[in-house]
Amino acid sequence: MPADHRDAIVQRQAAFVERQDGAWRVLPIEGRFELVYEDGNGAWSVRRLQAHELKIGPGRVLVGGTDRDRDGYRGFRADRIHRLTDRDTGELVERNILDWLTRRAEAARRARAAALRQKTLPEAARPGRKARAA
Repeated sequence: MPADHRDAIVQRQAAFVERQDGAWRVLPIEGRFELVYEDGNGAWSVRRLQAHELKIGPGRVLVGGTDRDRDGYRGFRADRIHRLTDRDTGELVERNILDWLTRRAEAARRARAAALRQKTLPEAARPGRKARAA
């Protein structure tokens, strides 16, 4: 991968950082999801979401991002999502959706941390590199 492309990816990933927002812990999450969602009135809908964050707060968890059909930011309560489809992989999740979202956010966090470590390590110290004989 060209260095300038790798640098752009690392910079974009660095913009998505875990943070505390009042009582809410906000974890970055990326993905294109199709949600079967039940709103507070009991109405069901299918929503297409470009996910950006997983917000864990007192008694609730929200997945937030751009609602592709309504062209704006929306937060969806994880306990009201009845089915989630990862539109990039086709993976279908119908049970333990909150656990799946949490694992996805944690995997993304680890990948970002590894990419940032790799970027800051000197070339000779990078894992998988053999030391050159002088």
